[in-house]
Amino acid sequence: MKSVLVLCTGNSCRSQIAEGYLRQFAEGKAEIYSAGVETHGVNPRAIATMKEDGIDISEHTSNNIEEYRGIDFDYVITVCDNAKERCPFFPTTAQKFHQNFPDPAKATGTEKEIMVQFAAVRDQIKEYTREFVNQYILMPDPDE
Repeated sequence: MKSVLVLCTGNSCRSQIAEGYLRQFAEGKAEIYSAGVETHGVNPRAIATMKEDGIDISEHTSNNIEEYRGIDFDYVITVCDNAKERCPFFPTTAQKFHQNFPDPAKATGTEKEIMVQFAAVRDQIKEYTREFVNQYILMPDPDE
């Protein structure tokens, strides 16, 4: 079974959203983890925006990358430039991917305007993770 690590700065929004979608789209065919170079707790707005799309991430935890040093991941996806730049090196044969998504936690305006920005980022991550799973998790392995 393939293993995927999603990295972000604080493991509170983008990586949590990506973890939720990767779990859904992979249909149990991959082990999905998320972590940050720091931990900020799971953002309540990220939980709310995912709930709007039928995915419950309320039980997710904010984890530090150091917790996963012993896992040899198949894929590591960074979802923000800061995590890509700050991510400590650890031995892995993982294929690395990077896609910078805007940080919805930095959104400003009314609560409604902020949630519109969260939904926009959520939808970008949803499309990216769907394509990722279709290409790297659900595609038949030619060696099998």
